[in-house]
Amino acid sequence: MTDHPTASPVANGETIVVAIDGPAGSGKSSVSKQAARRLGFGYLDTGAAYRALAWHALEHGVDTSDAASVLDIAGSFDFSISLDPDAYWVRVGDTDVTAAIRETRVSDAVSGVARVPALRQSASALFRALVAASGRPGVIVEGRDITTVVAPDAPVRILLTAAPEVRAARRSLELTGHDASTVAAALHRRDASDSGVVDFLTAAPGVSVVDSTELDFDGTVDAVLEVIESALATATGARDGN
Repeated sequence: MTDHPTASPVANGETIVVAIDGPAGSGKSSVSKQAARRLGFGYLDTGAAYRALAWHALEHGVDTSDAASVLDIAGSFDFSISLDPDAYWVRVGDTDVTAAIRETRVSDAVSGVARVPALRQSASALFRALVAASGRPGVIVEGRDITTVVAPDAPVRILLTAAPEVRAARRSLELTGHDASTVAAALHRRDASDSGVVDFLTAAPGVSVVDSTELDFDGTVDAVLEVIESALATATGARDGN
């Protein structure tokens, strides 16, 4: 495996943003987290914010398909998240929900929360603030609309994808007690629901595609790191007038 030293910021004092989009089961979280470790960057899982709000809503008996009710409960949503890839946690108030937000009931409810435009707007502002306050040379930010909405001007923008059957097979390995066909159906429902809000299956202009269908985990991490290093070298050269 190739060693990837910590990249230099593209501008003095600025935090490098690496924006990574992709569908469910594409490996965004695990690959982004490992790439962040290798670079000495922070890691921000934006989907965790929507999942945490869905968990918060469910805990209060809110129907997450009702946008007005979701907006109302968001007023009492006290969210915090670690950007350290080696000490990752998610909290709502004083409650650690790192594991709870991965429960099936939350996965089934999160699309209703994520499709509320006002919430997406405020969440995007929160994500930018977290990056700015990270104190890291860079942050890998992953989610569904990072390359187009949250960080459209990031020096590195990547769409990480894989064939649907491969994504389903990988996700079924992560979820014990779930067969591949059940997971595939769930992924299809999630993709169909979320695609009504953002386009995370097509690369926007200037976004590099990493298709991991034929790659293992380490190969995917290396492919992402190669894109990051190439893009940062290009951005640095443009800044320096080379």
